[in-house]
Amino acid sequence: MPTDRFAIAAALREMGRLLEAQGELAFKVRAYERGAKTLESLTGDFDAIVASNRLETLENIGPALAKKIEELHRTGRSTKLEQLRSQLPSGIHDLLRIPDLGPKRVGELFRLLGVQTLADLKTAAEAGKVRVLKGFSAKTEATILAGIDNLDRTPDRRLLLDALDAGEPLVAHLRRHPAVEQADLAGSARRWRETVGDLDIVVATRDPKATVEHFAAWPPVADVEARGDTLCTVRFGDGLQVDLRMVPPEDYATALHHFTGSKAHHVRLRGLARERGLTISEWGVARIDDGTKLPIDSERALYAALGMSYVPPEMREDEGEIELALAGTSFDDLVTAADIRGMVHCHSTYSDGVNTIADMARAADALGVEYLTITDHSPHAHYARGVEIDRLEAQWDEIDAVQEEVKVRLLKGTESDILQDGSLDYPDAILERMDVVIASVHERHRMDEDAMTNRIKAAMRHPMFKIWGHALGRLIGSRPPFACRVEEVLDVIAESRAAIEVNGDPHRLDLEPRWIREARKRNIPFTVSVDAHSARAFGYLRYGIGTARRGGLRRSEVLNTRSADDFAAAVRPSGGRPVGT
Repeated sequence: MPTDRFAIAAALREMGRLLEAQGELAFKVRAYERGAKTLESLTGDFDAIVASNRLETLENIGPALAKKIEELHRTGRSTKLEQLRSQLPSGIHDLLRIPDLGPKRVGELFRLLGVQTLADLKTAAEAGKVRVLKGFSAKTEATILAGIDNLDRTPDRRLLLDALDAGEPLVAHLRRHPAVEQADLAGSARRWRETVGDLDIVVATRDPKATVEHFAAWPPVADVEARGDTLCTVRFGDGLQVDLRMVPPEDYATALHHFTGSKAHHVRLRGLARERGLTISEWGVARIDDGTKLPIDSERALYAALGMSYVPPEMREDEGEIELALAGTSFDDLVTAADIRGMVHCHSTYSDGVNTIADMARAADALGVEYLTITDHSPHAHYARGVEIDRLEAQWDEIDAVQEEVKVRLLKGTESDILQDGSLDYPDAILERMDVVIASVHERHRMDEDAMTNRIKAAMRHPMFKIWGHALGRLIGSRPPFACRVEEVLDVIAESRAAIEVNGDPHRLDLEPRWIREARKRNIPFTVSVDAHSARAFGYLRYGIGTARRGGLRRSEVLNTRSADDFAAAVRPSGGRPVGT
């Protein structure tokens, strides 16, 4: 069976990364990324295009790239990719997991310092050898050491973003094979955990042999570690392990549930099943007394067999969801991406965004959302080119001009720094003229617990404070949440009637689910925000939704599920008036 375009796109991307690590010219590296995007967005019959030698008629596909694509399509392998893998250390993909180390820098460390593993890198950084290299600094060195330390604490785990980027095209590849009746990601990825160790995929098939052959032919696969009728384990070139679980179609629902986890959730369910005279496993639900299997055609039916309402995958952690489900609580109104009517927390080129206001607005229009907040950084954020007061009027004028050209309603605002004393950046006279004020901590994350608690509480008591941005300041894998008495802070925000954002940036995913649940007890409203620094980052919405659902957020608790007028009324600074009045 010919290799599909998504598999080939993944292989092209890996080639680009490895070439960049070798120091290849930037335009050649970009050619692989552009070629991958062309294949992913293709609407025509890819197999027919290859068969008729029309690859070079596609945008961004030249003769050299066409030759590589044709080889991948025909054989499922790439001579060039295998050559690149052999020329670089096997530990390169571990090095790429360090914050601030892209392929180019990893390649430089390999060539200049002989760094091949995390241990090599740690030794070099601790000896001060990294900071003296051109393009590196003492700060880079410190970031590297902090990143290695975090990987030591959470070995072999990667961001959900990276896991889904690897796993979703593979699932799509599997679904296209005629022997595969159903296929889904399971495990931590399906539960939308912040990080993922390895990928689990569950497939319904009556032809495991053909399914395994199709699975193992996926170009990113570097090694097949186990192969059988129920399990095939492979490892990608970047070290990611993927386990393919194969079951007959009649057992698919229970297998998907089993391999989704979590372990703690399953332990509780097995106990509940025994109380009902049942056993549950990946192979089904059966009566203990005679082994008779119950017909379970969906996960919802499995929970019903245990006398429970359906628990969505995101909530299966044994953190209170079982008690709620036993009491008959429905989770069907958990917020979904389809409920979101406005993109909140967006940056433009006025601060550290990469797209103009017009670009962001047109992209929002294309998505069909009703409103978009333009919330660039405030003046104190020098590192992010924060918008000085004398530039605000120009920004507001530009927003007005763009508004004439687009359907999406543009709301004028800021992501104001919460300063060390808890005050907000910009004078009140400026803040009260805005449509929305998001307030966030961007510096001095290491204040002691008392000082940080008082800082945040002071900000929340400000009448212009309306949305708490990336609340606890964490960066997954490189910076822990700052220290503060969170419950005390939540009590104050509940009094202020401000909202908390669930930040969808996959590097943040802040607020954590446990604190979302605590905030819900206090009837605090939320936004599910994208923290978009580009139009492409609107895609971060799904990560915010996944985190919100993990915390049990209902659509009625999320402000940006409301109409533009209702949202604007809820977030307008106290005593404020629309800009221009």
